[in-house]
Amino acid sequence: MPFQSTGCNPGIEETRKAAWEWAESNGLVLSPVARKKMVRTRPELWISLIFPTASQQHLDLFCQWLFWAFLVDDEFDDGPAGRDPRMCEAAIDRLVTVLDGGPPSGAMERALVGLRTRTHRDRSARWIRQFRRDTVAWLWTYYAEAVERAAGQAPTRSEFVKHRRDSVAMQPFLDLHEITAGIDLPESARSLPAYIALRNAVTDHSGLCNDICSFEKEALLGYEHNAVRLIQRDRDCTLQEAVDEAGAQLAQIAQRVQRAEKELVEEIEAAGIEGPTRTALERCVQDYRGLVRGDFDYHARAERYTRPDLVEVDRRDSMSEHFAA
Repeated sequence: MPFQSTGCNPGIEETRKAAWEWAESNGLVLSPVARKKMVRTRPELWISLIFPTASQQHLDLFCQWLFWAFLVDDEFDDGPAGRDPRMCEAAIDRLVTVLDGGPPSGAMERALVGLRTRTHRDRSARWIRQFRRDTVAWLWTYYAEAVERAAGQAPTRSEFVKHRRDSVAMQPFLDLHEITAGIDLPESARSLPAYIALRNAVTDHSGLCNDICSFEKEALLGYEHNAVRLIQRDRDCTLQEAVDEAGAQLAQIAQRVQRAEKELVEEIEAAGIEGPTRTALERCVQDYRGLVRGDFDYHARAERYTRPDLVEVDRRDSMSEHFAA
């Protein structure tokens, strides 16, 4: 890990309390098992490591998005909807409809309306389009995985890299970074090849780091959409050999981050970009390193990843009441 830690936001404890209060006020009262899982997940830690200088208002909002996203993740990764494509399709379609302004039904959808309203406030149409694209792309990855599970299929390693860029859900949080950074990138900046490469490298690093740390937990659940599992199956090697290869790939991705940073500076100069757009891109270069390091540190500290022995298999045959229409 070549990047230095940028520390942890001092508002972490306040944002933890705010997240649980937000969940309760939105009717997201978790079962004892789900509550233990969320406590071990520590969404307030990830968000505070990723956004160490965010205001309390932004930190709270982002943490509540993450809390909501982890509920989605656990429902579709571990619950029955992840094994039933029709159930999954219907639930995801409702969430996307609500994100697009449709009427909510159920606690998760009502909570989404509040998050969407607070997030879109004072944001440009182009930013909202980007955030919508990235969020919807993430949500539909659960359906793709459910279909492959039902068909007895698994992606190739190269296919999985592309899939994981959306499924790890880092892209929406890179969009949220613009809120706390006080920037709003124009379409021209988003189209710079090196900016795209930088976002992809940051996202790939998060996805692979997550897979390395999640492998034992996901193996217990029979979950195949994991880079370590795909390496092990593809090479017919031991678990340790697969982990070692994944670790080497993680180091290479960190180098890609550094290369994309350098190329982005060159492209800014070549395109003659000045003023607020240049400042915004330079802020991304500055902050993304800390974001990568914060994500890396989080996975080494949260019990969701460090204690696979605490995993409880979800044997429900119906979705959580929070997702009920």
